[in-house]
Amino acid sequence: MSKPKKGDVVVVNYTGKLKKNGGVFDSTKDKDPFEFEIGQKVVIPKFEETVKGLEEGESTTVEIKYEDAYGEYREDLKFEFEKDKLPEEMEPSKGQTLQFKDKEGNPFYATVREIKEEKLLLDPNHPLAGKDLIFDIELVEIK
Repeated sequence: MSKPKKGDVVVVNYTGKLKKNGGVFDSTKDKDPFEFEIGQKVVIPKFEETVKGLEEGESTTVEIKYEDAYGEYREDLKFEFEKDKLPEEMEPSKGQTLQFKDKEGNPFYATVREIKEEKLLLDPNHPLAGKDLIFDIELVEIK
């Protein structure tokens, strides 16, 4: 059997857990397997490297340190946003994710961490930033 290489489309089942407490943050269990093309930078690089080391039907578990996943959690990225700049009909809630555009027009997301009288405290860190992850991965198929 062969292992996947750049350009191959692979189908995987996985369960992603937090190393700290084992809590599951994502899984293909009870849904369709995940499909992606090797080399397209769709997944965390170490996840892809792990898949490339498997043959169809093989499974493994890999630990990915936060530095190699979603990076360090950065307090300095949090920012305040004037509530009156939101669409009039929008009622933000704590934990809600909002989409914004940077100066170049690229979209980014920020989570509402705090609602003040006239401002929101927003956090653009990825929800898994600063967290070590564990993935149970099964390579179902190489297309």
